[in-house]
Amino acid sequence: MSERNITYLTDVSLITCIVQRGLGDVIVKAAREAGAQGATVYYAKGSGVRERLGALGVAVEVEKEVVNLVVSKEQQDLVFNSAYLAGNLDTPGMGFMYVTPLEKAATYIPHEVIQRLQQAS
Repeated sequence: MSERNITYLTDVSLITCIVQRGLGDVIVKAAREAGAQGATVYYAKGSGVRERLGALGVAVEVEKEVVNLVVSKEQQDLVFNSAYLAGNLDTPGMGFMYVTPLEKAATYIPHEVIQRLQQAS
C-alpha cells in the first residue's frame, strides 16, 4: 500500500457570495471564467423578507443561494470582482459578498502538479 500524504494549501481564500435565488449559476460562470476551479452552491433562507431597503423601497427576497469559492490569493481580487459584477451586487437588495482568509486547506492534488510546483520554487 502506498504512503498517504496530505498536501496543505496555505495561500488560499474563501469567497462567499449570498445572492438572490437563481443567480448562483451566473456567479459560478463568472468566477470560472476569471480562473476559479469550482464552487459549492447551496440554498439558504434570509431574514428581513418584508423589510424595505431605504427610500428605494426594494423588497428583499427570502430565498438565497450561497456560493463558496476557494481561490488562491493571487486570483482573489479578479474572481471577487468578476462575481460581484456578474451578480449585480452594486444594486440594492441583490446580495452580499465577503472574503475569508484560510489558514490551511487540503484536497487531492495530482503528483505531477506537485512536482511541477516544487521544481518552479
